[in-house]
Amino acid sequence: MSASLPLTALSLGATLYMPATRTDLWDAVSGSKYPALRSLVICLEDAVAESDLPQGLAHLQQLLHRLATCPRQPGAPLIFVRPRHPRMAAQLCEWPLIHQIDGMVLPKFDASTEQSWRRSVLPELLIMPTLESASVFDPGAMRDLRDRLLEQPAQILALRIGGNDLLACLGLRRPRQFTLYQTPIGPLIAQLAGIFLPSGLALTAPVCEYFQDSALLEQELVQDLLHGLSAKTIIHPCQIDTVHRALQVDPLDHAAAQAILRPTADAVFQQQGAMLEPATHRAWAQRVVARAAMYGLAGTEDQLIAWPGPSRSWQEA
Repeated sequence: MSASLPLTALSLGATLYMPATRTDLWDAVSGSKYPALRSLVICLEDAVAESDLPQGLAHLQQLLHRLATCPRQPGAPLIFVRPRHPRMAAQLCEWPLIHQIDGMVLPKFDASTEQSWRRSVLPELLIMPTLESASVFDPGAMRDLRDRLLEQPAQILALRIGGNDLLACLGLRRPRQFTLYQTPIGPLIAQLAGIFLPSGLALTAPVCEYFQDSALLEQELVQDLLHGLSAKTIIHPCQIDTVHRALQVDPLDHAAAQAILRPTADAVFQQQGAMLEPATHRAWAQRVVARAAMYGLAGTEDQLIAWPGPSRSWQEA
């Protein structure tokens, strides 16, 4: 795989959330602790108690100083910080070394907070707004938010779907034996896909908090991909390989995608008992080829593709 792959939402893979109070942030950020990890979020919001904020901020400052003196090696994960609110984001953006991170995850993002967040985050940093408030259930509000985001889309790497917070809006918690798609959030994800994906705004999948149930996670990942989601939030490192294996591409799909993208492809043709139509299937084929370049093909003897890291020059990609 080329080290110059563009940075897209697919680059995120399994995105590990870590409280800023953790003492092993450097081990995770440097790539030494979780070599397969491709992105992580250092959380200063829900995962950190108010009384522990000074400690979390101190840890983040220490990490930035270390990154400035020990630059990340190829293959180290992308780094995002989740501030508590726009005021904290603005404060962090005043730190001279904040450019050591790749971007910020913006919680409780909706039309009422969009401008505050935009003003608070430096334009050089990527942003991943999180859809997790009650307004997400309103299709009209989401269409309005989409239109506002499309006024300045370049800074947005992806929109994150906050499954647990959305369930909390309904007074629910995900049952242990069911995927998220078997709750009211399933139809909501389909609705969000219909609103945001056609406009080129990528979506990432919510966490599966029952991290010891790999079968449940695998079932949910199938649904994530069927809904066009590009990556998945995780809360335990044991989920990393499961997510990345789900992102591998079926060899038959890869062969079909390559055939669709051939300059000499017929307008309509058949392959492996399926009709292929480049005019209709081109976007799918491009996405399949990109996934295969990042995560490899399923069912092969090869291990998961080693991750050299995407180009971090997202404004030039």
